[in-house]
Amino acid sequence: MYNEFDDIILKTLQEDAPFGDITTEVTVPKDAFASGVFRAKESGILCGIDIAERTFELVGGEVSLIKHKTDGDCIEKGDIIAEISGNAASILMGERTALNLMQRASGIATATRKAMDAVEGTQARITDTRKTMPGLRKLDKYAVRTAGAVNHRFSLSDGILIKDNHIAAAGGIAPAVRAAKRKAPHTLKIEVEVESIDELREALEAGADIIMLDNMSCGLMRESVKITAGRAVLEASGNMGERDLAEVAATGVDLISIGGLTHSVKALDISLKFDLNKL
Repeated sequence: MYNEFDDIILKTLQEDAPFGDITTEVTVPKDAFASGVFRAKESGILCGIDIAERTFELVGGEVSLIKHKTDGDCIEKGDIIAEISGNAASILMGERTALNLMQRASGIATATRKAMDAVEGTQARITDTRKTMPGLRKLDKYAVRTAGAVNHRFSLSDGILIKDNHIAAAGGIAPAVRAAKRKAPHTLKIEVEVESIDELREALEAGADIIMLDNMSCGLMRESVKITAGRAVLEASGNMGERDLAEVAATGVDLISIGGLTHSVKALDISLKFDLNKL
């Protein structure tokens, strides 16, 4: 049965072994059996264990996985995430793809949970951006959701976000919003990026549904919240991964978007080791 991550897994497997696994083919008997464990080498939030399992299903060769942890679980250094057993060649063929995808997803989930912890107790929600790894957007955004945060738009096709270059090309905020309201389906909300209080007022007057406060100080964000008075959703953006998120959330903004969750992710260290006593 088709899995939503099959395309990513198959492309990654093809990239890793376009003409087979030469090392395994010349060193390991075709019927060799192996078993081992996936183990956390650092603490974090697990994401991608089901994707790892699906990887071995697509490789084939009668490989089974016994999962000790599930996506979204907190894992500690040394924890066994899953046990694996089956045809050694099949496990070796899928090992790097399974680890790469699970480590990346877990790194994103871990960073996302850390950001969420920083704003706990406020109304602010953490969201991602389109700054994802090309070809891996579905995986990256799944990892953000696994940690409990929310996704921003998935693509240019499913949301209107009028940014600085759109504003420049359209001749200003008001003309851009008017054009969007005239041409876009009534079901789509309109978001506008602003950099100053004057631009905020213009976006509000034009009828923007969501306003992105780009690289504003906390003082300006607080003023923006007061001026907006609930007339639009306010999103704080711009190097938020380097800011004090608790301070940003305390301004009263509704969303904090962080590109660094996906474009600057540090993979969570997870290993797969064979049990020498069961080879």
